[in-house]
Amino acid sequence: MAKKIVIANQKGGVGKTTTAINLSASVAAAEFRTLLIDIDPQANSTSGLGVDNYQLSVYQTLIGTENVSDCIMNTYMPFLDILPSTIDLVGAEVELVSMDNREFLLKKALEQIEERYDFIFIDCPPSLGLLTLNALTSADSVLIPVQCEYFALEGLGQLLNTINIVKKKLNENLAIEGVLLTMFDSRLRLSNQVVEEVKKYFGAKVFQTIVHRNVRLSEAPSHSKPVILYDASSVGAQNYISLASELIQRNNLEQKKNIN
Repeated sequence: MAKKIVIANQKGGVGKTTTAINLSASVAAAEFRTLLIDIDPQANSTSGLGVDNYQLSVYQTLIGTENVSDCIMNTYMPFLDILPSTIDLVGAEVELVSMDNREFLLKKALEQIEERYDFIFIDCPPSLGLLTLNALTSADSVLIPVQCEYFALEGLGQLLNTINIVKKKLNENLAIEGVLLTMFDSRLRLSNQVVEEVKKYFGAKVFQTIVHRNVRLSEAPSHSKPVILYDASSVGAQNYISLASELIQRNNLEQKKNIN
């Protein structure tokens, strides 16, 4: 049974999609069967893994016109599949409003395929609408990226409130997987202050791994590759390899392959 983890923060520019691409790739590199679901209409996770020329997507899965198995695509990494996004998702929230059990559409679809995978990661749009709600309802836990910049905690209260509402009304087992500090710049006092503030607020929920600002990490999407394939020796690649190891250990899973 797959561990289903939503990567969410309604604040944009926090490294959410970067984390979705590179964490899923790093976990797959450890030979865990991994599925990345791109439920963001911007489809950046899809393009970031070099997936194009596809006809079916998560959109057809949600509205029920296609079986989820037919929409999943292989990537160039042996243990990594993707359920791609499409611009059609922009109008999907309007379509979903009138559907029965609209908050459970993704959950119902994933029941058909979750036995195939060890991990399922879901990249959400930077909003708390019906698409994100579907992701939260279907998931076991939420990973929250927080950038080491001014206003880092802005809007987190709203996200945590949404998680609590989902937990009470739709998914009682939903938990916080952890908080990931991103875009850390050791030269800036502000970055260190944000780290202290976030650790004070979230305590043990904060991952030990911190993702540093890194040119290679920023360049990799333009080459349609996760950073471990673009430059495995870069700081960004090592950060996400470390995060994958930490996540695997937190979930008490025996690492199948040394990815260090």
